[in-house]
Amino acid sequence: MDVHGRIREVLAETIREELVPEHQQLSTEDLIKALRQRGIIDDVMKELKFVTDVNEKEKTSAPKPSTHFVDREPPVLKKTNIDPTRRYLYLQVLGGKAFLEHLQEPEPLPGQICSTFTLCLHFRNQRFRSKPVPCACEPDFQDGFLLEVHKDSLGDGSKMVDATTMLSICDPVHMVLIKTDTFGETTLVASYFLEWRSVLAAENGITNVAVELLGVGTESKVSVGVLNIRLEMYPQLNKTLSSEIISTQFTLERQKTAEKERLFLVYAKQWWREYLQIRPTHNTRLVKIFAQDENGVNRPVCSYVRPLRAGRLLDTPRQAARFVSVLGHERAPVIGGGGGKQEQWCTLLAFLGRNKGDCEDHANLLCSLLLGFGLEAFVCVGTKAKGVPHTWVMTCGSDGTITFWESLTGHRYIHRPINPDDPPLVEQPKPLYPYRTIGCIFNHQKFFGNCQPSDAVELCVFDLHHESKWKPMSEEAIKSVCPPGATASVPPFPPLCASTVDAAVTSNEIEVQLRILVSEHRKDLGLSTVWDDQLSYLLSPALAAYELERTTGVSAGNEEFQDAVRRAVPDGHTFKGFPIHFVHRNARRAFATCLRSPFCEEIICCRGDQVQLAVRVRVFTYPESACAVWIMFACKYRSVL
Repeated sequence: MDVHGRIREVLAETIREELVPEHQQLSTEDLIKALRQRGIIDDVMKELKFVTDVNEKEKTSAPKPSTHFVDREPPVLKKTNIDPTRRYLYLQVLGGKAFLEHLQEPEPLPGQICSTFTLCLHFRNQRFRSKPVPCACEPDFQDGFLLEVHKDSLGDGSKMVDATTMLSICDPVHMVLIKTDTFGETTLVASYFLEWRSVLAAENGITNVAVELLGVGTESKVSVGVLNIRLEMYPQLNKTLSSEIISTQFTLERQKTAEKERLFLVYAKQWWREYLQIRPTHNTRLVKIFAQDENGVNRPVCSYVRPLRAGRLLDTPRQAARFVSVLGHERAPVIGGGGGKQEQWCTLLAFLGRNKGDCEDHANLLCSLLLGFGLEAFVCVGTKAKGVPHTWVMTCGSDGTITFWESLTGHRYIHRPINPDDPPLVEQPKPLYPYRTIGCIFNHQKFFGNCQPSDAVELCVFDLHHESKWKPMSEEAIKSVCPPGATASVPPFPPLCASTVDAAVTSNEIEVQLRILVSEHRKDLGLSTVWDDQLSYLLSPALAAYELERTTGVSAGNEEFQDAVRRAVPDGHTFKGFPIHFVHRNARRAFATCLRSPFCEEIICCRGDQVQLAVRVRVFTYPESACAVWIMFACKYRSVL
């Protein structure tokens, strides 16, 4: 509506008309009267609705055209009225400056794809995402987010929170800046905790802050850029607090947190000394008590895990394992060689925001989801083959069954220990899992260091009540530095969001692109391409069965698929099919990977009599924007011997 512009015009006019004769002071009432006379306030009140996305359900009911061209209609936005009995914090991001890495970036041409910045926010169980803006030295962020201060239980929901109560809410606004390049690859630029409570002392309930963002990982001391942020309380506070009260509160919180962290550090050192006294060789075991987050802050490992419920987005623990496995895997970037592993355990918002992370991020998320499903789950820290450090998840059944969950693949392995004291003729179980050694296990409440004679996983007995096998840490000590005991130092977990990807549309798009790529590739080889649409459609059940098997471990429906293919391929013809699985949605990249497989290359470049090709793509969506993409190439041709 361009309300600001219209109000400015009216005010300028009013001031010209009213002020010239007597040079009197105009009061707020006069200005509001002028706006009301011109009907602007009524217009604004009519339009003043806050917008949220409509349920996916309502979206899919719109009839889709039956061609490959899908209308890129913007998602339907449902209007929700603001609740006048609640307090809101209106956070506006009014542009950025000094993003010096993008100083030389040319202005993007209209319609040209350029790299973009996106801001992800989380505050008290609410998540927001800004519109992507082109990367520049002064990125043009112009976004407003309405954060409800009341969101979690704060006693009486019907009562408006006053300034003093809000001062006790020490949850910061967590902001994560993500850069998406022209190929759709995401990188984490900055992660910042905004202390919003300074607005409680602002005279008119509005305060402007310039936030300096620092880099992540090895660059956590380097400035990335500055964001201009404006905070406003809505409705306005009746009485504001003095800035001394606020700074005293901040100092008290910092002191309390620092004291808890100091005591935990003293305890951890003492625990480690005792652990080393059991056996001197323990100093080579991977016992990890602290880990660095993306900002280079050392935090107890137990604070990276806590029970996380996925609402209605995930139904079973195995589906949760599948979801975590289709989030991208990427090791933390290292500047320079040396083969050393850069350590960076991300906060959950940073991991979900860029949709990929290292094995520790995957294991922490999977463990949190399994704890949410009511299982006794732990993150295990140890090594894989060749001594590569690795983390995975373990669940303990009530009957003592130990199951390992590989968070990067979703595979599950039952653990049966080998008894080294058995006579040589006794049959020993063959371990199928890739893990070699285990140093410690932890979850949100417990931490155990492995003090068995050998740290080889296959010999490990997971009897956690035996202090001679697993040295525990005090649960009280862990509680003091992990939530809910410590709220100030540890960021709360954001809720998971439903997928915004339309599976049918995306499947179609990738399939159309792959057909073009295959036809062009065959044209270069001097071959013509005939597509068999019916055969392509028949490949769907196979792709659905592969995904079902990955999620549940049960394969079904194979007989019908084989029967349909036999009927579709005439006598004397040969059928070949090649399925492949990706977790990204880039058709060109997928095609390049497929060509590297000799089987697939044989199908795509098939020569012969009456060659017909088929390709089918099926995208399975998971929470956040995670996707499992299955592609199957097939061909049928006349066998000429």
